[in-house]
Amino acid sequence: MKLAVVGTGYVGLVTGTCFAETGNDVTCIDINEKKIQQLEKGILPIFEPGLDLLFERNINEGRLKFTTNLKEAITGAEIIFLALPTPPGEDGSADLSYILNCSAQIGPLLKDYAVIVDKSTVPVGTAERVRKAIAKTTSVPFDVVSNPEFLREGVAVDDFMKPDRVVIGTSSKRAKEVMEKLYNPFVRQGNPLIFMDEKSAELTKYAANAFLAMKISFMNEMANLSEIVGANIDKVRIGIGTDNRIGKRFLFPGIGYGGSCFPKDVLALAKTAEENNYDFKILKAVMTVNEAQKTILMPKIKNHFDGNLKGKHFAMWGLAFKPNTDDIREAPALYIIEELLAAGATVTAYDPEAMENVEAKVGNKIKFADNAYDALHGADALIVVTEWSEFRSPDFKKIENYMNDKVVFDGRNLFEPEQMKELGFHYESIGREAVKASESVKS
Repeated sequence: MKLAVVGTGYVGLVTGTCFAETGNDVTCIDINEKKIQQLEKGILPIFEPGLDLLFERNINEGRLKFTTNLKEAITGAEIIFLALPTPPGEDGSADLSYILNCSAQIGPLLKDYAVIVDKSTVPVGTAERVRKAIAKTTSVPFDVVSNPEFLREGVAVDDFMKPDRVVIGTSSKRAKEVMEKLYNPFVRQGNPLIFMDEKSAELTKYAANAFLAMKISFMNEMANLSEIVGANIDKVRIGIGTDNRIGKRFLFPGIGYGGSCFPKDVLALAKTAEENNYDFKILKAVMTVNEAQKTILMPKIKNHFDGNLKGKHFAMWGLAFKPNTDDIREAPALYIIEELLAAGATVTAYDPEAMENVEAKVGNKIKFADNAYDALHGADALIVVTEWSEFRSPDFKKIENYMNDKVVFDGRNLFEPEQMKELGFHYESIGREAVKASESVKS
């Protein structure tokens, strides 16, 4: 099938590349000429495990192409995907200007029937707004479909190629047949291809992300309570995660969620509720909890240093909002860095993928290291922010030798308190009893 994907951001590139991998002829469009030139040279602007291999293969085989010319891309396309940004506006609602402006441009360019697909995460009712924008400028038949993505950064290629489910919102029999043909190669093992109306599909995406965000915030609240009463959140997590009504995923406490989806989508859903005069109390609580959780380590850090961080130097492991991505949008690391700097401290950070993005944002306000251990030199404490695999089993002797003191604040519960006690560290994590230096067995 001939496909066009408008937008070469995270969703657009994964979508276009994976559809090309199953034999479709895909053209990706973007107005950024420099970006398109880099893509044509095989240079990916994002880090996503496994994407580079599929990307290179499909460019070489001629199935994946790039252009800045919208007319060139959609001429003859059976399906046109809109994978455009929907950033939050000042009031928290999703900004649909990119999608609606593009829709208005598509209308005059249509020559034959096509299915226009909202792939971006959009508020309820967007499909109808897109339909009206296109219909104003064309008499050619077309359908607008809602097909939300459920991609997890870090495993997006696997999620796309082997989806748990595919949700398609359409009231058109013709569009349904086209979308079935497109997605059949991805659901051959029996995972469901779920058809529903457009509004239900739009709401399904927000509901999924909001529910997962709620699980994260709930566990973070439970972790905070666990510390107060002297319980161990790891045990609590196992105790409830084995209940199949709850499930074991998204129950790991930490320093809050970030990234491009959860913060934006939860806010947009709350705004939709507000616009419809509904007080979504749980969603408001989720956002409040998460905002506080991003800097939950700061009181622990300040308390350890008797409230004075001026002149203290911190090593930070991890900057991305989660491992296996270079995405720093709403990353807790940024909030912690801001508070440390405001308190007069200095920071040297290391992240396998996200340092360039953070440097572009904060400049020379902090230093960056070539590897995890180099970040430790002269540090008064180590702060673990992102759970990259390479941080899970470090050389603790190196940590001890490189740092001024054996102090670790672990925002992702990577290490075991008993182990840290035996090694003589002062160790504080989330939802577990702190290991004080005086309690440790000095090595």
